[in-house]
Amino acid sequence: MPLYMNYPSWIHPEIFPTVPFLSMIRWYGLMYVFAFGTAILVFKQLLKEGALDTPQQKATEDDVFSFFSFGIIFLLIGARVMSTLVYDTSGLYRHKPWLIFWPFNTQGQFTGLAGMSYHGGFIGGFVGMLIWCLIHKRNILQWVDAMGVAIPLGYTFGRIGNFLNGELYGRVTTAPWGIIFPNAEKFPYNFDWVQDIMNQLNITASSSTVLVNLPRHPSQLYEALFEGLFLFIVMWNLRKHKPFNGFLTGMYTIGYGFVRFIIEYFREPDADIGFRVIHDSDAPIYLNQSLLNLSTGQIFCLCMIVAGAGIIISCAIVNKKKKAIL
Repeated sequence: MPLYMNYPSWIHPEIFPTVPFLSMIRWYGLMYVFAFGTAILVFKQLLKEGALDTPQQKATEDDVFSFFSFGIIFLLIGARVMSTLVYDTSGLYRHKPWLIFWPFNTQGQFTGLAGMSYHGGFIGGFVGMLIWCLIHKRNILQWVDAMGVAIPLGYTFGRIGNFLNGELYGRVTTAPWGIIFPNAEKFPYNFDWVQDIMNQLNITASSSTVLVNLPRHPSQLYEALFEGLFLFIVMWNLRKHKPFNGFLTGMYTIGYGFVRFIIEYFREPDADIGFRVIHDSDAPIYLNQSLLNLSTGQIFCLCMIVAGAGIIISCAIVNKKKKAIL
């Protein structure tokens, strides 16, 4: 009996793949709608709890939608720009930056804005929220704290969208929940390590087999569970126990950075980029052979952890000084 799973053949990136015009509607885009919708619902609950009120001013639902509009617009800009300029190695977008937000490929086929960077979205979203708070004269850290609680649950849907797209899959694994993704890289059957994994998982091959598609970690689902649901539970339980404004912002930044850093060991780096920090140059990206080989995502996650700690320490010092004055 095989000790792995095949990616469901009925799942397609398009929701209606055989229906004219409707074939442009993709699961990934729909998951973004669910993500933003879920985040808004959580944010509105925080509004009801008074998490956004001050003695001088009470927040309204109009404020919430205006705040989200700024955040979402800048998030999408940041996510797309960093994806095209950091993760694209072809140089296309550097030479033709107007294509960054062009939703068609070079053949004229509609692809949407394929390719988003979480870390770019994080930076862009923060800038958007900062601008909104400055324009409306609101407490920046108080509002960003609330966003830190609202984001994770919505983020769950984004990673489910990656799974439905059959993209961002993990490294080769012998775990029984490993999944064979149809578009994953295949490996020569005559490699010893390939045959060893096939034997462990009871994968059979015919005498004419040249290339083998091996099971991968469903890293998109790991991220949906831990960067989304798990982190949401942590942030939700911390929301009423924050000692000062900025604490939840720092905790979310540290929490996401830490969880994502770990999961990156199961997720395969982009083939054209590989590892950014290389300790073992012989370690392939599709196997986890060195914990000291770090991906681009892990570098950004380390920066997030440091930044989150800096936010908490800085806000704690400022809060202590304010109390001393009072």
